[in-house]
Amino acid sequence: MNGPADNKEWASLLENLELQMMELDERLRPIAQRRVDVTQPGWWERLQAGGAPLDQAGVRAAAERLVQAFLGAYVQGTDERRAAIRRMFAEYRSFAWAATLPVPRTTAQGLRQHLILFSMQDQGQDSRDALLTLQEISREASAAGVDTAPVLLEVAELSSSINKYGMGSTRDMLLNQRVRK
Repeated sequence: MNGPADNKEWASLLENLELQMMELDERLRPIAQRRVDVTQPGWWERLQAGGAPLDQAGVRAAAERLVQAFLGAYVQGTDERRAAIRRMFAEYRSFAWAATLPVPRTTAQGLRQHLILFSMQDQGQDSRDALLTLQEISREASAAGVDTAPVLLEVAELSSSINKYGMGSTRDMLLNQRVRK
């Protein structure tokens, strides 16, 4: 995907993916922005009883297909194209917040997909939450016997090196997690 025709194909693909993301983001926004009064007894149980956001919005299948399409584009893209995907995940926050994968993290391929999604989300809005998520993903894969180090290294190479929040870049987080293992 390097020639002019390829650039047109890429632009068309990106536009199509963004339109789908925008639509799903609108459907997920009321759920993502719903206020939760943590001072009320039973707030956690009520929150859990509502189910997963993708199910509440009735968009699980469409969202999972879209995430898979983004995974392919991200891995095959250039640095510039990956940055464009990260920008979309930053802009469409409700979708990015709810995006999940149906594959378990307990295989090398599943771990790879979850880490690529982590890379696309590029720390979301809080690097502390991102770091906890990365640790959970790695811990679960390691507990299942997956050698996480090569996958962390592979995905780090695709990731942003921008230190967005002062806790290191997404690339740094992935590389540091490889060492912590």
